[in-house]
Amino acid sequence: MEVNSNPFFNFIFVAIILTFVSITNANIYHEFNVQEQSVTRLCKSHTIITVNGQFPGPTLELNNGDYVVVKVTNKARYNVTIHWHGLRHMQNPWADGPEMVTQCPIMPGGSYTYRFSIQDQEGTLWWHAHSRWLRATVYGALVIRPKLGASYPFPKPKLELPIILGEWWNQDIISVLQQALFSGAAPNISDALTINGQPGDLIKCSRQGTVKYSVNSGDTILLRVINAALNQQLFFTVANHKLTVVATDAVYTKPFTTTVIMVGPGQTTDVLLTANQKPGRYYMAARAYATARNAPFDNTTTTAILQYKSATSSPILPRLPAYNDTNTVTAFSNQIKSPGKTDVPLKIDENLLFAVGFGFFNCSPGPRCQGPNNTRFAASMNNVSFVLPTQTSLLQAYTNKIPNVYTPDFPATPPVKFDFTGNVPRGLWQPIRGTKLYKLKYGANVQIVLQDTSIFSTEDHPIHLHGYHFYVVGQGFGNFNPSRDTSRFNLIDPPQKNTIDVPVGGWAAIRFVADNPGVWLMHCHIDTHLAWGFGMAFIVENGVGPSQTLLPPPVDLPRC
Repeated sequence: MEVNSNPFFNFIFVAIILTFVSITNANIYHEFNVQEQSVTRLCKSHTIITVNGQFPGPTLELNNGDYVVVKVTNKARYNVTIHWHGLRHMQNPWADGPEMVTQCPIMPGGSYTYRFSIQDQEGTLWWHAHSRWLRATVYGALVIRPKLGASYPFPKPKLELPIILGEWWNQDIISVLQQALFSGAAPNISDALTINGQPGDLIKCSRQGTVKYSVNSGDTILLRVINAALNQQLFFTVANHKLTVVATDAVYTKPFTTTVIMVGPGQTTDVLLTANQKPGRYYMAARAYATARNAPFDNTTTTAILQYKSATSSPILPRLPAYNDTNTVTAFSNQIKSPGKTDVPLKIDENLLFAVGFGFFNCSPGPRCQGPNNTRFAASMNNVSFVLPTQTSLLQAYTNKIPNVYTPDFPATPPVKFDFTGNVPRGLWQPIRGTKLYKLKYGANVQIVLQDTSIFSTEDHPIHLHGYHFYVVGQGFGNFNPSRDTSRFNLIDPPQKNTIDVPVGGWAAIRFVADNPGVWLMHCHIDTHLAWGFGMAFIVENGVGPSQTLLPPPVDLPRC
């Protein structure tokens, strides 16, 4: 057979073959109907957006190596997209889902079919809406088990339970967002925290719906803990029981035992629990870890019940850390390590420093604003407050070379150096608005130091990078000092994550290889902060040959 010498023809031929193989090997198919559903919580009924009428939505149970097809039909009144949080989507950002980054939204009445492979990933991830704040109720677990015939790196548990932590508002969530954006103030806090959609026994009108799990004495249970909360880091514990951490963000860890975990929005933590206590009923409980100074937060405690079979006693309530217990968070995060030596990049090609945090925009012209001193709250990375395009997605603009949608000049370091965690001059409080991207060559070894700032307040920020896992090589408090802190990096067994909690008033250093071409969003997973502009995106250029090249867009990609 003669080989065509035209590289474009060869690329299209390979793409067709890959598409054919993908379709013929599709072994998991789901239909997601995004629809409105009347739900009652806290003595009140109102309509929320759900998938298939379920809240939380359906759990996707997959195996490493599966090819997955999910047809999403939008029967609701808002535009929507679905993001498969933590999946790498190699060469295929078209399946990633963030609105106006990798696709235009699925409009009411429309549909889009997400097609993706599970490649060398196993553990607990999750899926959620990635359009405005719809993920407040549009979310579910995504469980990836080992390939058929393979096993966990720990004894097989008797039970596996997704534990999805969330927030509940009595108001329509889009109205909450619109009011905040109109006024410039912080949004109304949630009315309750939830476990698998239920507030639990300690919250009014909620006892009847409290989630209960029955276990036998001696059972080992794998709890797949997911923080789906819109805006809140959360502590989680189970009364009188120890938790053995075995994975975070769908990457196995060196096992360690603790009584409490902290999970940031977007993060997942797998823990093993052995039912080795006196037969009884024990509360699982979660409540806020809150670090922003003088900022209101939901201080409720959500509960579910772990009950030994035949037990009828009143549930025992665990002790949870104080809301601002950073020492417990630090001690917990410092124990998370990879099971053995890793392939963390050592020679760095791109050395980036991103100063992250809050800011303010002046209110004029316009009505009086309700942020501090008649301003609007803002957020930024390297003084750029991220603005999403409105006419086409960033990925389509990049692949089709559409001008005037973005600029590839996101700064590699803060434009102005200052005492990031000290007293910041007021002249630096206002960022600039922009749609700025940063280009990476395929195969580049990248290091990013994420530095919190003290404009308005320092805060613990959970920062998520789409399309990648990264090594967390270092964390600390205060300003990052390369001459002092680099020598302390863990380059042996650092953990891998897709979402890193940057310590309050501190920094986190991450490393990864840019081996996945496309446009990939990086943002704070506190949705209030993303709405204020806390985000940016990377362009990862194609490498050499079909295996390092972005796949063509699907034919049913939604149009704006």
